Amino acid sequence: MTHDGHVVPHADSADPGPVRREGALRATGEFIRKALVIAELEARKLRHDPTELLTRAIQPALWLLIFGQVFTQIRAIPTGDLRYLDFMAPGILAQSVLFISIFYGISIIWERDLGIVHKFLVTPTPREAIVLGKGLSAGVRGLSQAVIVYALAAVLGVKINWSPAALLGVALVVTLGAAVFSTFSLIIACLVKTRERFMGIGQVMTMPLFFASNAIYPIAIMPAWLRVVARGNPLTYEVDALRALMLPGQTSAHGLGLDVLVLVGVTGIFVLIAGRLYPRVAT
Repeated sequence: MTHDGHVVPHADSADPGPVRREGALRATGEFIRKALVIAELEARKLRHDPTELLTRAIQPALWLLIFGQVFTQIRAIPTGDLRYLDFMAPGILAQSVLFISIFYGISIIWERDLGIVHKFLVTPTPREAIVLGKGLSAGVRGLSQAVIVYALAAVLGVKINWSPAALLGVALVVTLGAAVFSTFSLIIACLVKTRERFMGIGQVMTMPLFFASNAIYPIAIMPAWLRVVARGNPLTYEVDALRALMLPGQTSAHGLGLDVLVLVGVTGIFVLIAGRLYPRVAT
Protein backbone atom coordinates (compact mmCIF):
# COMPACT_ATOMS: atom_id res chain seq x y z
CA MET A 1 0.00 0.00 0.00
CA THR A 2 1.29 3.49 -0.87
CA HIS A 3 1.36 6.45 1.48
CA ASP A 4 -1.84 7.84 -0.06
CA GLY A 5 -3.80 4.64 0.67
CA HIS A 6 -3.77 3.00 -2.79
CA VAL A 7 -3.11 -0.70 -3.03
CA VAL A 8 -0.27 -1.79 -5.28
CA PRO A 9 -1.00 -5.19 -6.91
CA HIS A 10 1.57 -7.87 -6.23
CA ALA A 11 3.23 -9.71 -9.10
CA ASP A 12 1.55 -12.90 -7.89
CA SER A 13 -1.87 -11.41 -8.61
CA ALA A 14 -1.12 -10.96 -12.31
CA ASP A 15 -3.56 -12.59 -14.74
CA PRO A 16 -2.41 -16.23 -15.16
CA GLY A 17 -4.55 -16.65 -18.26
CA PRO A 18 -1.85 -16.12 -20.92
CA VAL A 19 0.54 -18.44 -19.09
CA ARG A 20 -2.11 -21.14 -18.88
CA ARG A 21 -3.02 -20.74 -22.53
CA GLU A 22 0.62 -20.94 -23.53
CA GLY A 23 1.04 -24.09 -21.44
CA ALA A 24 -2.09 -25.65 -22.96
CA LEU A 25 -0.90 -24.87 -26.49
CA ARG A 26 2.52 -26.34 -25.74
CA ALA A 27 0.95 -29.50 -24.28
CA THR A 28 -1.38 -29.83 -27.28
CA GLY A 29 1.51 -29.40 -29.71
CA GLU A 30 3.55 -32.02 -27.87
CA PHE A 31 0.58 -34.42 -27.89
CA ILE A 32 0.13 -33.99 -31.65
CA ARG A 33 3.87 -34.41 -32.25
CA LYS A 34 3.95 -37.69 -30.33
CA ALA A 35 0.85 -38.96 -32.15
CA LEU A 36 2.47 -38.16 -35.50
CA VAL A 37 5.65 -39.98 -34.47
CA ILE A 38 3.60 -43.09 -33.67
CA ALA A 39 1.75 -42.72 -36.99
CA GLU A 40 5.04 -42.47 -38.88
CA LEU A 41 6.39 -45.58 -37.14
CA GLU A 42 3.26 -47.53 -38.02
CA ALA A 43 3.16 -46.31 -41.62
CA ARG A 44 6.79 -47.31 -42.07
CA LYS A 45 5.75 -50.96 -41.68
CA LEU A 46 4.16 -50.78 -45.14
CA ARG A 47 7.61 -50.66 -46.70
CA HIS A 48 8.29 -54.14 -45.33
CA ASP A 49 5.04 -55.61 -46.69
CA PRO A 50 3.59 -53.51 -49.53
CA THR A 51 1.82 -56.57 -50.95
CA GLU A 52 -0.91 -56.02 -48.33
CA LEU A 53 -2.06 -52.96 -50.25
CA LEU A 54 -2.26 -54.89 -53.51
CA THR A 55 -4.24 -57.78 -52.03
CA ARG A 56 -6.64 -55.30 -50.45
CA ALA A 57 -7.36 -53.94 -53.94
CA ILE A 58 -9.04 -57.17 -55.02
CA GLN A 59 -12.24 -56.62 -53.04
CA PRO A 60 -13.14 -53.12 -54.33
CA ALA A 61 -12.27 -54.29 -57.84
CA LEU A 62 -14.75 -57.15 -57.58
CA TRP A 63 -17.50 -54.93 -56.23
CA LEU A 64 -17.06 -52.30 -58.94
CA LEU A 65 -16.41 -54.64 -61.84
CA ILE A 66 -19.13 -57.20 -61.07
CA PHE A 67 -21.72 -55.91 -58.63
CA GLY A 68 -21.59 -52.34 -59.90
CA GLN A 69 -21.69 -53.25 -63.58
CA VAL A 70 -24.56 -55.71 -63.18
CA PHE A 71 -26.78 -53.43 -61.08
CA THR A 72 -26.09 -50.53 -63.41
CA GLN A 73 -27.44 -52.59 -66.29
CA ILE A 74 -30.57 -53.88 -64.56
CA ARG A 75 -31.29 -50.55 -62.80
CA ALA A 76 -32.65 -52.36 -59.77
CA ILE A 77 -31.75 -49.64 -57.26
CA PRO A 78 -33.21 -46.14 -57.78
CA THR A 79 -30.50 -43.47 -57.70
CA GLY A 80 -32.28 -40.70 -59.60
CA ASP A 81 -30.35 -39.13 -62.45
CA LEU A 82 -27.09 -40.55 -61.13
CA ARG A 83 -25.81 -43.73 -62.77
CA TYR A 84 -25.66 -46.55 -60.21
CA LEU A 85 -21.95 -47.24 -60.76
CA ASP A 86 -21.22 -43.58 -60.04
CA PHE A 87 -23.44 -43.71 -56.96
CA MET A 88 -21.69 -46.84 -55.75
CA ALA A 89 -18.04 -45.80 -56.24
CA PRO A 90 -17.77 -43.60 -53.11
CA GLY A 91 -19.49 -46.31 -51.09
CA ILE A 92 -16.96 -48.90 -52.24
CA LEU A 93 -14.12 -46.57 -51.27
CA ALA A 94 -15.65 -46.23 -47.79
CA GLN A 95 -16.12 -50.01 -47.65
CA SER A 96 -12.45 -50.58 -48.52
CA VAL A 97 -11.37 -48.20 -45.76
CA LEU A 98 -13.71 -49.95 -43.32
CA PHE A 99 -12.43 -53.43 -44.14
CA ILE A 100 -8.79 -52.33 -43.71
CA SER A 101 -9.42 -50.43 -40.48
CA ILE A 102 -11.73 -52.82 -38.66
CA PHE A 103 -8.98 -55.46 -38.42
CA TYR A 104 -6.27 -52.97 -37.49
CA GLY A 105 -6.57 -53.75 -33.79
CA ILE A 106 -4.96 -57.15 -34.22
CA SER A 107 -1.65 -55.30 -34.55
CA ILE A 108 -1.55 -54.46 -30.84
CA ILE A 109 -2.13 -58.12 -29.96
CA TRP A 110 0.93 -58.98 -32.04
CA GLU A 111 2.81 -56.11 -30.41
CA ARG A 112 1.91 -57.43 -26.97
CA ASP A 113 3.29 -60.86 -27.85
CA LEU A 114 6.50 -59.21 -29.11
CA GLY A 115 6.84 -57.05 -25.99
CA ILE A 116 6.34 -53.77 -27.86
CA VAL A 117 3.24 -52.77 -25.89
CA HIS A 118 5.20 -52.98 -22.63
CA LYS A 119 7.85 -50.67 -24.10
CA PHE A 120 5.19 -48.12 -25.07
CA LEU A 121 3.67 -48.27 -21.60
CA VAL A 122 6.93 -47.32 -19.84
CA THR A 123 7.40 -44.23 -22.02
CA PRO A 124 5.94 -40.84 -21.03
CA THR A 125 3.87 -40.82 -24.24
CA PRO A 126 0.16 -40.39 -23.40
CA ARG A 127 -1.86 -43.51 -24.15
CA GLU A 128 -4.30 -41.43 -26.18
CA ALA A 129 -1.43 -40.18 -28.37
CA ILE A 130 -0.42 -43.80 -29.05
CA VAL A 131 -3.98 -44.68 -30.04
CA LEU A 132 -4.44 -41.57 -32.18
CA GLY A 133 -1.13 -42.21 -33.94
CA LYS A 134 -2.18 -45.74 -34.77
CA GLY A 135 -5.53 -44.44 -36.02
CA LEU A 136 -3.86 -41.89 -38.28
CA SER A 137 -1.51 -44.53 -39.67
CA ALA A 138 -4.57 -46.52 -40.74
CA GLY A 139 -5.45 -43.47 -42.81
CA VAL A 140 -2.30 -44.05 -44.90
CA ARG A 141 -3.63 -47.47 -45.84
CA GLY A 142 -7.00 -45.89 -46.54
CA LEU A 143 -5.42 -43.37 -48.91
CA SER A 144 -3.80 -46.19 -50.85
CA GLN A 145 -7.27 -47.66 -51.32
CA ALA A 146 -8.51 -44.28 -52.53
CA VAL A 147 -5.87 -44.31 -55.28
CA ILE A 148 -6.96 -47.80 -56.36
CA VAL A 149 -10.69 -47.00 -56.32
CA TYR A 150 -10.14 -43.74 -58.22
CA ALA A 151 -8.14 -45.61 -60.89
CA LEU A 152 -10.80 -48.32 -61.26
CA ALA A 153 -13.61 -45.77 -61.33
CA ALA A 154 -11.86 -43.76 -64.03
CA VAL A 155 -11.38 -46.88 -66.17
CA LEU A 156 -15.08 -47.76 -65.76
CA GLY A 157 -16.16 -44.29 -66.84
CA VAL A 158 -17.30 -42.93 -63.49
CA LYS A 159 -17.55 -39.15 -63.57
CA ILE A 160 -15.13 -37.86 -60.92
CA ASN A 161 -14.52 -34.41 -59.53
CA TRP A 162 -10.77 -33.93 -60.04
CA SER A 163 -10.52 -30.46 -58.49
CA PRO A 164 -7.67 -30.12 -55.92
CA ALA A 165 -10.10 -29.02 -53.22
CA ALA A 166 -12.27 -32.11 -53.76
CA LEU A 167 -9.26 -34.43 -53.74
CA LEU A 168 -7.98 -32.90 -50.50
CA GLY A 169 -11.46 -33.25 -49.02
CA VAL A 170 -11.58 -36.92 -49.98
CA ALA A 171 -8.14 -37.48 -48.41
CA LEU A 172 -9.34 -35.86 -45.18
CA VAL A 173 -12.57 -37.85 -45.04
CA VAL A 174 -10.78 -41.14 -45.83
CA THR A 175 -8.24 -40.46 -43.07
CA LEU A 176 -10.99 -39.64 -40.58
CA GLY A 177 -13.00 -42.71 -41.58
CA ALA A 178 -9.96 -44.93 -41.13
CA ALA A 179 -9.29 -43.34 -37.75
CA VAL A 180 -12.87 -44.00 -36.60
CA PHE A 181 -12.89 -47.70 -37.38
CA SER A 182 -9.26 -48.42 -36.49
CA THR A 183 -9.68 -46.89 -33.01
CA PHE A 184 -12.92 -48.84 -32.65
CA SER A 185 -10.92 -51.91 -33.63
CA LEU A 186 -8.33 -51.10 -30.97
CA ILE A 187 -11.08 -50.95 -28.34
CA ILE A 188 -12.23 -54.43 -29.33
CA ALA A 189 -8.65 -55.74 -29.23
CA CYS A 190 -8.12 -54.28 -25.75
CA LEU A 191 -11.24 -56.07 -24.52
CA VAL A 192 -10.86 -59.52 -26.10
CA LYS A 193 -7.02 -59.73 -26.00
CA THR A 194 -6.78 -62.81 -28.25
CA ARG A 195 -6.39 -63.02 -32.01
CA GLU A 196 -9.07 -65.69 -32.44
CA ARG A 197 -11.78 -63.75 -30.61
CA PHE A 198 -10.77 -60.52 -32.29
CA MET A 199 -10.98 -61.98 -35.80
CA GLY A 200 -14.37 -63.48 -35.04
CA ILE A 201 -15.80 -60.18 -33.77
CA GLY A 202 -14.23 -58.24 -36.65
CA GLN A 203 -15.84 -60.50 -39.23
CA VAL A 204 -19.20 -60.21 -37.50
CA MET A 205 -19.02 -56.40 -37.41
CA THR A 206 -17.95 -55.58 -40.97
CA MET A 207 -21.00 -56.62 -42.94
CA PRO A 208 -23.62 -55.08 -40.60
CA LEU A 209 -21.72 -51.79 -40.64
CA PHE A 210 -21.49 -51.90 -44.43
CA PHE A 211 -25.05 -52.90 -45.23
CA ALA A 212 -26.56 -50.65 -42.54
CA SER A 213 -25.25 -47.60 -44.37
CA ASN A 214 -25.86 -45.70 -47.59
CA ALA A 215 -22.85 -47.26 -49.32
CA ILE A 216 -24.70 -49.28 -51.99
CA TYR A 217 -28.29 -48.02 -51.75
CA PRO A 218 -29.97 -44.80 -50.67
CA ILE A 219 -31.30 -44.43 -47.13
CA ALA A 220 -34.68 -43.46 -48.61
CA ILE A 221 -35.42 -47.03 -49.77
CA MET A 222 -34.54 -48.62 -46.42
CA PRO A 223 -37.23 -49.79 -43.98
CA ALA A 224 -37.87 -47.36 -41.14
CA TRP A 225 -35.92 -49.30 -38.49
CA LEU A 226 -32.86 -49.58 -40.76
CA ARG A 227 -32.93 -45.84 -41.43
CA VAL A 228 -32.55 -45.25 -37.70
CA VAL A 229 -29.59 -47.64 -37.55
CA ALA A 230 -28.01 -46.07 -40.64
CA ARG A 231 -28.19 -42.57 -39.17
CA GLY A 232 -26.30 -43.81 -36.12
CA ASN A 233 -23.62 -45.48 -38.26
CA PRO A 234 -20.45 -43.39 -38.78
CA LEU A 235 -19.94 -45.07 -42.16
CA THR A 236 -23.09 -43.33 -43.43
CA TYR A 237 -21.54 -39.91 -42.82
CA GLU A 238 -18.26 -40.96 -44.40
CA VAL A 239 -20.06 -42.17 -47.54
CA ASP A 240 -22.23 -39.04 -47.64
CA ALA A 241 -19.14 -36.80 -47.57
CA LEU A 242 -17.26 -38.90 -50.14
CA ARG A 243 -20.23 -38.88 -52.51
CA ALA A 244 -20.45 -35.09 -52.36
CA LEU A 245 -16.71 -34.66 -52.87
CA MET A 246 -15.97 -37.39 -55.43
CA LEU A 247 -18.87 -36.83 -57.83
CA PRO A 248 -19.40 -33.54 -59.66
CA GLY A 249 -22.71 -31.83 -59.01
CA GLN A 250 -23.52 -33.88 -55.90
CA THR A 251 -24.31 -32.40 -52.50
CA SER A 252 -24.15 -33.88 -49.03
CA ALA A 253 -27.48 -35.01 -47.59
CA HIS A 254 -26.42 -34.03 -44.08
CA GLY A 255 -24.00 -31.23 -44.94
CA LEU A 256 -20.24 -31.68 -45.26
CA GLY A 257 -19.67 -29.82 -42.00
CA LEU A 258 -21.87 -32.24 -40.06
CA ASP A 259 -20.31 -35.26 -41.79
CA VAL A 260 -16.79 -34.17 -40.78
CA LEU A 261 -17.94 -33.15 -37.30
CA VAL A 262 -19.45 -36.60 -36.70
CA LEU A 263 -16.28 -38.36 -37.86
CA VAL A 264 -14.04 -36.12 -35.74
CA GLY A 265 -16.32 -36.47 -32.70
CA VAL A 266 -16.57 -40.26 -32.92
CA THR A 267 -12.80 -40.51 -33.41
CA GLY A 268 -12.23 -38.37 -30.32
CA ILE A 269 -14.56 -40.53 -28.21
CA PHE A 270 -12.96 -43.76 -29.42
CA VAL A 271 -9.44 -42.38 -28.80
CA LEU A 272 -10.33 -41.54 -25.19
CA ILE A 273 -11.89 -44.97 -24.60
CA ALA A 274 -9.07 -46.88 -26.29
CA GLY A 275 -6.50 -44.80 -24.42
CA ARG A 276 -8.03 -45.85 -21.11
CA LEU A 277 -8.19 -49.50 -22.16
CA TYR A 278 -4.75 -49.69 -23.83
CA PRO A 279 -2.82 -50.79 -20.67
CA ARG A 280 -5.20 -53.75 -20.34
CA VAL A 281 -3.63 -55.36 -23.41
CA ALA A 282 -0.47 -56.04 -21.47
CA THR A 283 -2.22 -57.80 -18.57
